Amino acid sequence: MEVIQANGYPIYFNEKGYEALNNLIAEENYSSIFIIVDSNSNEICLPNFLPNLATESRIEIVEFDAGEINKNIETCVGIWNVLTELGADRKTLIINLGGGVVTDLGGFVASTFKRGIDFVHVPTTLLAMVDASVGGKNGVDLGVLKNQIGTITIPQMVLIDTSFLETLPQNEMRSGLAEMLKHGLIFDKAYWEKFLDLSEIDFADFDTLIYDSIVIKNTIVKQDPKEDGIRKSLNFGHTLGHAIESYFLENETKKNLLHGEAIAIGMILESYISFKKGLLSAEDYLQIKTTIKGIYEDVLFDENDLIPIQELLIHDKKNEYGNIQFALIEGIGNIKINQSAENKLINEAFEDYKS
Repeated sequence: MEVIQANGYPIYFNEKGYEALNNLIAEENYSSIFIIVDSNSNEICLPNFLPNLATESRIEIVEFDAGEINKNIETCVGIWNVLTELGADRKTLIINLGGGVVTDLGGFVASTFKRGIDFVHVPTTLLAMVDASVGGKNGVDLGVLKNQIGTITIPQMVLIDTSFLETLPQNEMRSGLAEMLKHGLIFDKAYWEKFLDLSEIDFADFDTLIYDSIVIKNTIVKQDPKEDGIRKSLNFGHTLGHAIESYFLENETKKNLLHGEAIAIGMILESYISFKKGLLSAEDYLQIKTTIKGIYEDVLFDENDLIPIQELLIHDKKNEYGNIQFALIEGIGNIKINQSAENKLINEAFEDYKS
């Protein structure tokens, strides 16, 4: 697959990616290489990754416990301390090997350590490949509030090795698939329609679907790197989805949701809001709801869940002047940003989700 040129950095695939990474290391003559992993990617992915590195530079492995709950500033402090103790300097390269938590957190660590050192993303989950590792966003959660602290700092490159997906559980694959569905809904109706019947997809050609998804996100980000306008479209499903994800994370009576599972719910809810605001036809809304519900298990909500979920909306990073802002779809394949929705309509959306 051809290299995708993002804003200031390239995205490589498979064998070409390892060649490019080794060339980068040789050309920049890094003093040391620190590979940040979580406990999952350390065990499952690192043994396959290391043999592909051709370098005389010192390599150090920095591991933290897997899970969104560890995507916080305390984990960063621990890693910053390790980097300092092991002699990382301005000519150190950080390689973030793992899923979205690793690429988000590792990018933030690198972009702030000694006011910023070079880093490379090697995403190992579908979610990280099509979303988290692309676009330059890095960050951590503040308590249960998603991505409240962070930077927009680009990596030297992104290396996507789709062979890592062979180790991924089905629920993690579905989590990443949610972002691919979103890319179709906000930008490309024909791409969305490829997922209407998953039994028709030739998974031998899944690399092409991943590639196309990244192209869509990259096309949007290149127009608006700092999220002042059209990049907000990538937040479709995320205003309510992030609030749901945060609520389930902090509520001990609820089972934690994967990011994509929460976003799938958010896309149904925000599609309903789009429909009720006259932006989306009833036929298109039904297609979206039926397709997504056919992929993801229903999640139960009761009346006591709705108020705390709505209270979390005020912390969404898209909000301006205290107003909650949604990115809604104006027909499949088109987006309308900076939209509002009153609580009554949000409650209606939850009621419709249950049906």
